[in-house]
Amino acid sequence: MSLDKENIYYFNGTAYAGKSTMVKRLAEKYDGIACEENYHDELQETLDKNEYPCLTYTRDLQDWHDFIRRTPEEYASWIDGVTLECERLELQILERLSGQGKKIFVDTNISVETLRKISDRNHVAIMLADPEISVKRFFERPDKEKQFLYQLLLDEKDPDAAIENFRQCLKLINSKERYDKFANSGFNVFIRDESRSIEDTMKLIEKSFGLKEVNSGDS
Repeated sequence: MSLDKENIYYFNGTAYAGKSTMVKRLAEKYDGIACEENYHDELQETLDKNEYPCLTYTRDLQDWHDFIRRTPEEYASWIDGVTLECERLELQILERLSGQGKKIFVDTNISVETLRKISDRNHVAIMLADPEISVKRFFERPDKEKQFLYQLLLDEKDPDAAIENFRQCLKLINSKERYDKFANSGFNVFIRDESRSIEDTMKLIEKSFGLKEVNSGDS
């Protein structure tokens, strides 16, 4: 595998920590490539369900109510499977993008274990938010996916029970154990701070990456 180690910058961590914003802003500022959340979806239609059973689960799903009716354990197992399958696809895409001479900013599913092998401390940012935020604010986001799921939950015979079950699913995948694994990964960690502006967070990450602006005149 041939990856441009010096020009790829990875963002991993928990939801609501600001990864998507940083990837987009930094790619714009440094005339780079933004591999935004779920960028691997471009390959979704070509995937073999036997090779990628978790990623094709939603693609081939006949009744979306089955998605929200899973137990927390089933949901967490599926999320873990998706993460592993996404990593394989991301590595393929990044290998293809490597060598273009541009900086690549990635909102990634690639595990910290794999990142240790393919990158280094100065090219990875772990962004963390309080795990409870993901549970409390999941349905506050206006994107179509979350509102679609919320409507499915409301359509259940017992909406309150359905919503509570789904919240338990979210709690399990946003557990303290998962948070601590990121926090103790050995990479640079940036914890969400409501008192810090997006610009200030961006400066901290730029410093950790050792980034210099395009055409800044710096040597």
